[in-house]
Amino acid sequence: MSEEVILAFLFTLFAGLATGIGSILAFFTKTTNKKFLSFSLGFSAGVMIYVSMIEIFVKAQDALIGELGEVQGSWVTVCSFFGGIFLIALIDQFIPKQTNPHELKKVEEMKDTSKSINNPDLLKMGTFTALAIGIHNFPEGIATFTATLQNPEIGFAIAVAIAIHNIPEGIAVSVPIYYATNDKKKAFKLSFLSGLSEPIGAVLAFLILMPFLTDVLFGVIFASVAGIMVFISLDGLLPAAKKYDEAHTSIYGLIGGMALMAISLLLFI
Repeated sequence: MSEEVILAFLFTLFAGLATGIGSILAFFTKTTNKKFLSFSLGFSAGVMIYVSMIEIFVKAQDALIGELGEVQGSWVTVCSFFGGIFLIALIDQFIPKQTNPHELKKVEEMKDTSKSINNPDLLKMGTFTALAIGIHNFPEGIATFTATLQNPEIGFAIAVAIAIHNIPEGIAVSVPIYYATNDKKKAFKLSFLSGLSEPIGAVLAFLILMPFLTDVLFGVIFASVAGIMVFISLDGLLPAAKKYDEAHTSIYGLIGGMALMAISLLLFI
């Protein structure tokens, strides 16, 4: 196994297990740092949008045009991009609103003693939230893995952006499970396990896609990855950032993420 493949697995594992960081924050902090969370989520969206539209989409288009010609290659690129959006949107549609990973929780809810303990409905909601996050994060694992194989610098940026995005999802799993069971270990374990779908996605990409990875397939996957990340940013990260927003913090984070990604790409020209 090459160093690039090992690095791709490590980046994907790091991104996925950030759900556990969210769970730890829920247990050991008293209040939600709204400014930090708003800036971080906006920053993550900025990184993902910029790298998707400026770097990943362009690389996919170059690969497909080189193999299929300008007209057909351009059409396949655009169709693959919107195909990625359709895929992640379809996954979101099958996740009930109350268990959707984009329905965020706050750390303060862990300290709200008015919540019911040993509530089977809360346990069911928390378990389904963990499952929903697992399903939702599966394409993100493929995205991080394939991006790292193509360009480790881009892969690292995507892994960090997805890790930031996974932290509040860890809180979303932990809050209802903790109140259903009064068991921090169980809440952490399910939150931690929900992030493992990302490295599992990377493993399947390695086993299924790698043996057939031609320039055309690479271009289709890369364009789809761009679509997936743009949808996640616009549908999940930015609305969540605005939810915690104070004094335009989220938009400053968005611009900061774009600027940092732009500078880092320029440094590797």
